[in-house]
Amino acid sequence: MGQQSDKLIYEDISVGDEAMSVARTVTETDVVSFAGLSGDFNAMHIDEEFAKKTVFGTRVAHGLCVLSIASGLWFSMPRLATIAFMGLEDWRFSKPVKFGDTIRITRKVVEKREHKRPNMGFVIFEVNVLNQNDEVVQNGKWVIMVERKG
Repeated sequence: MGQQSDKLIYEDISVGDEAMSVARTVTETDVVSFAGLSGDFNAMHIDEEFAKKTVFGTRVAHGLCVLSIASGLWFSMPRLATIAFMGLEDWRFSKPVKFGDTIRITRKVVEKREHKRPNMGFVIFEVNVLNQNDEVVQNGKWVIMVERKG
């Protein structure tokens, strides 16, 4: 595990740092592909006639599909010297994402935690997934283990 100068290490990151990703439109192909990958063929995601009768009035993307797309959008922001994605804290799915919605993510450093090993630390980000109307559709915290100078 060597320090990579083009990526931010623990010491380069400060509480309050913010970034925004590029945007990406969620397509029917994304949702159908995710259904095949995950095995989640819930009619709400793949059957338009069924979905018309739901509270959403149309098919919606799987919450985990949107989260997966969000994780990819992360890589359009300043890169971290990441060792591991450690998990989610208080993650919420608050609004549906429909086919054709365009999402992006924002992240803000809300906490840094040292690790018992001096060459790594935890950085906690408040992450918001926003749609094209700037509405939060998902949010919570991501915990990332990042390289330190050690």
